[in-house]
Amino acid sequence: MLKQGVTGVILAGGQGQRMGGQDKGWVCYQGRPMIEQILERLQDQVDEIIIVANRNQDAYAELGVKVVADCLEGFQGPLVGIATGLEQACYQQVVFVPCDGPFISPDLVERFTAQYAVSGKPAIVASDGERIQPMVVMLQTSLLADLHEALKAGERKPDRWYARVGMDQVSFPAQSLHNFNTPEQIKQSD
Repeated sequence: MLKQGVTGVILAGGQGQRMGGQDKGWVCYQGRPMIEQILERLQDQVDEIIIVANRNQDAYAELGVKVVADCLEGFQGPLVGIATGLEQACYQQVVFVPCDGPFISPDLVERFTAQYAVSGKPAIVASDGERIQPMVVMLQTSLLADLHEALKAGERKPDRWYARVGMDQVSFPAQSLHNFNTPEQIKQSD
């Protein structure tokens, strides 16, 4: 039986192709690895943190949190990382954030939890008011079986799966949802 509380999952399992193949969590923004900045912003909002990473697992583990690899091999996309996080979570509510977005809102989890209490939708996704940010989302672990079926059927698009299982949105300032995909974006912001 799952405990009451919230698990935070940092998705760091990608190949970082647009970042020149670098592990994005370890790319520095303002002189510090993004993973450290994200941990600082997330740790006081959740009861447990898990990093889903397919590379540099020992380095991530040195940060003092649980580190796991994708449940399916071969860099099959963020939905696989989400399934992994749901599998590993100790708590029913699981908030996911990407490893390349160091501007997480200090009330992210509070606002997700409040919206879930109002809507009851199992997927609560962050939005900037115009577009959703599918990698900033709160999901219920009860979705895991459905997600495994979707993955077996070839689904790899998170937003399409969220819409199918039932989603609601919470709007945040666009800056808090900003993430870095290329070295040029970091240079322009630094």
